[in-house]
Amino acid sequence: MINRFDEDYRFLSNFCLTPVIFEGDTYPSIEHAFQAAKTTDKGARMAIRGLNSPGKAKRAGRKVALRPEWEIIKNDIMLNLIREKFKNPELKQKLIDTKDEELVEGNTWGDMEWGKVEKDGQWVGENKLGKMLMQVRKEITI
Repeated sequence: MINRFDEDYRFLSNFCLTPVIFEGDTYPSIEHAFQAAKTTDKGARMAIRGLNSPGKAKRAGRKVALRPEWEIIKNDIMLNLIREKFKNPELKQKLIDTKDEELVEGNTWGDMEWGKVEKDGQWVGENKLGKMLMQVRKEITI
């Protein structure tokens, strides 16, 4: 199991600075694009796109006016952003090189939707990001 998206596995993190295209605009990372996708306000999207760190993009995304259908479309947006990121040949190979390892976005900040948190020696949470990464890995190795 790969349960930390840092050091050798930093490339799996949405905070990894790897350009992705979303709706015709290039963003510095998946995190930037995902946070911008929360709103239809072009000015807010441009502001998020211009921030110099994924952490700042994440914080900015908490303040935007959410598009009404966000909860319905957010998973599809994330999956498509992951697909976009791993079009990069170097990153694609790194993802393939994880072979059949379970990918878990283990974290200490309590995100049990996109990742998992270790509690009493057990990993709990939905791990949507890890599952999507494994899905994309399967798609690109077929």
